[in-house]
Amino acid sequence: MKKTETLQWIGGPDGHLRMIDQTQLPVELVEIDCRDVETAWEAIKVLRVRGAPAIGIAAAYGVCLGLQTAAGQDEVAFFQRLDQVSAFLATSRPTAVNLFWALDRMKTAGNKLRGRAVAEIAACLLQEARTIHEEDRAMCRAIGEHGAKLLTNGQGVLTHCNAGGLATAEYGTALAVFFMAAEQGKRLSIFADETRPLLQGARLTAWELQNAGLDVTLICDSMAAQVMREGRIQAVITGADRIVANGDSANKIGTYGVAVLAAAHKIPFYIAAPTSTFDLSIANGAEIPIEQRDAREITHGFGRQTAPDGVKVYNPAFDVTPAELIAAIICERGVIRPVTREAIAAMIKPRGV
Repeated sequence: MKKTETLQWIGGPDGHLRMIDQTQLPVELVEIDCRDVETAWEAIKVLRVRGAPAIGIAAAYGVCLGLQTAAGQDEVAFFQRLDQVSAFLATSRPTAVNLFWALDRMKTAGNKLRGRAVAEIAACLLQEARTIHEEDRAMCRAIGEHGAKLLTNGQGVLTHCNAGGLATAEYGTALAVFFMAAEQGKRLSIFADETRPLLQGARLTAWELQNAGLDVTLICDSMAAQVMREGRIQAVITGADRIVANGDSANKIGTYGVAVLAAAHKIPFYIAAPTSTFDLSIANGAEIPIEQRDAREITHGFGRQTAPDGVKVYNPAFDVTPAELIAAIICERGVIRPVTREAIAAMIKPRGV
């Protein structure tokens, strides 16, 4: 089974970040090199790299890129640059909590090294970014192993948007469940929503699953209810960009609708996400900031005008699925079920507490 690796760091502290440009898929597999923090910021902003875990990894490496201009400066200038770069990267996308988690982790790691030579701090921060990358790889496999236990041979499953290797370090979150089930010999019929308006399901998920040799069928978002009604779906699994204390979960726009449909057809709706996607500082989904994107993504999708000039457009990038619609949340530590504030706190609390 082919693996997809969307991010790679090339070289040492003075190296650069290489990534798959996901805006070019599925027609072309193109890699781009980010040699400065501005290029990394742009890649996150315009979705050359997307998916909450991958955004966090890219941001960590972006910090390393930004600090290259502080090489040879004194400690005060170096840490001023660290703060500046972190604040800049934080403006790229507001909803994916992994972005802020990774930036905070890099700043915390840097501050613990105060007093050492600047070059040594920079090298240690690159190692921290690599550690974030490798931890995500291990988390993906663990999520897949826990989630695969929820599926049985011959089932039909539906996923929305893209939560595979393109969105993470390797296997993905939601797609990791499918990959691990396949490794265990389970045959699944996977349905992928196209995921309008940017078609991440059609361009990315369908490409990734097909490339890995899995059985995937692409459907329009509006077909999900009919496919469920026909009995073709026995489970739904999606990723998440932020999960808050009570279990409400933000994911790509359309996920909430899929969860409502699943409930109406008595189909379990699962979310797969690492613990870094949980934001326990937010009490419920009403407090999650929702990114608003350019109207032209709807009126001029992929360069062709499909709406009248001057029409009003509302284009939220995410929606929030209430916890009561989620049968379980799969993370690298296990399966949270039922999805309650208490069950989440018990699973997510720091180890050793």
